[in-house]
Amino acid sequence: MQPSLSPAQLPSDTRQLRRVALSGLLGTAVEFYDFLVYGTVAALVFGDLFFPRADPAVGTVAAFGTFAAGYAARPLGGIAFGHFGDRIGRKSMMVLTMALMGCGSFLIGVLPTYATIGVWAPVLLVALRVVQGIAIGGEWGGATLMVVEHAERTQGARRGLWSGFTQLGAPLGSVLSAGVVTLVSALPDDAFRAWGWRVPFLLSVVLLAVGLFVRLRVAESPLFARTAREPGHTPPVVEVLRRPKIVLLAACVGIGAFTAQSLLTGFMISYAVEQGYTRPQVLTAVTVASCVALLVLPTASALSDRVGRRPVVLAGAVASAALAFPVLALVDSRSPGLLILALALGHGVAQSTMYGPLGALLSEMFGTRVRYTGASLGYQAATLLGAGFSPLIASSLLASSDGGSAPVSLLLCGGAAITALTVWRLRETHTDPLDDTPYSPPPPPEGTFR
Repeated sequence: MQPSLSPAQLPSDTRQLRRVALSGLLGTAVEFYDFLVYGTVAALVFGDLFFPRADPAVGTVAAFGTFAAGYAARPLGGIAFGHFGDRIGRKSMMVLTMALMGCGSFLIGVLPTYATIGVWAPVLLVALRVVQGIAIGGEWGGATLMVVEHAERTQGARRGLWSGFTQLGAPLGSVLSAGVVTLVSALPDDAFRAWGWRVPFLLSVVLLAVGLFVRLRVAESPLFARTAREPGHTPPVVEVLRRPKIVLLAACVGIGAFTAQSLLTGFMISYAVEQGYTRPQVLTAVTVASCVALLVLPTASALSDRVGRRPVVLAGAVASAALAFPVLALVDSRSPGLLILALALGHGVAQSTMYGPLGALLSEMFGTRVRYTGASLGYQAATLLGAGFSPLIASSLLASSDGGSAPVSLLLCGGAAITALTVWRLRETHTDPLDDTPYSPPPPPEGTFR
């Protein structure tokens, strides 16, 4: 049972909650900006600059291969930072992950290309991409749990609403990355390939400074501060993996959202350019879709506090599957207006509806002593399976097919189906107090949806 708050405590705690929510939003936006800038630039020029001996199709696959390397490293970051976040504290890990991400992005911005240092260029690119993956693997868990656990102390019934601020970092980072890349891609092609592509990575230093300024001013999670005094010597990852089914469910519930996010943002840039769209047209469509997501995502997050996490996520999964073929048909029309509509529906509406409640849902699946590790591991495994390999698989299938977009649509449907089936197996958690969740809510009786 949580201690009641005095009237003097409540305003102070509410102010701190708002500060933590702003920190989560800015920090996650910086992290996703850095991560998504890579995906955007990889789709545009990395195949030529770092893999020039490959033919264009193979070069694109190789570029997205380094993209997948970042996703493959994310579960490692989730385990490493989750361990120390559950043992030392959430705040210190949030600061460390942000600094690591910013440094990795800056170094990509000054990295010599294949023409200068040969094979070391792609090797170093992959290494820095792994650094990015490890950093963002620990970032989401810390930022989300800080908000959810602060919200539990003051406004426990609105964990979805407040965690939605952290989730907003993904579309906000996408807007920032697409906007900056749109500006530099307007340069003459020679200038963009020579130095313009470096600018978005170098600008991450400015965003890093702003994010660290806010993040250093937040207080540690009150739930962690309470449980940190309790004895416990088993490593959090060992404690979590004693019930692997829970981690598997946590991973599978996010696969649909990340498959849609990856295919309809980074991969779509490369695909649409090959269909005859100009770079500015595609980046404009991605930016508009992300702006739509900025409206839909907090709405879905807040709605999950009222009707539950499961119905909202399920609605997004069904919408994503239903729109999969129409969205790609609109893209294949080669109409810039229909391209914007396609990404606004597929990414801005359907994907955001799935993604909005995810922070609160995964946080509610694990107890405070292992929440950073468990939620991070489930979330990052979902990104690896859903987002890390989807562009690579889609590029490979399209390269070996007759050029139709059906493989991309089928991947979207498959990801949405996994999420829908997993949601069916979970018990509703939006009214459960976090302190009373030792490890995870068990699934409902077979064949029920409640």
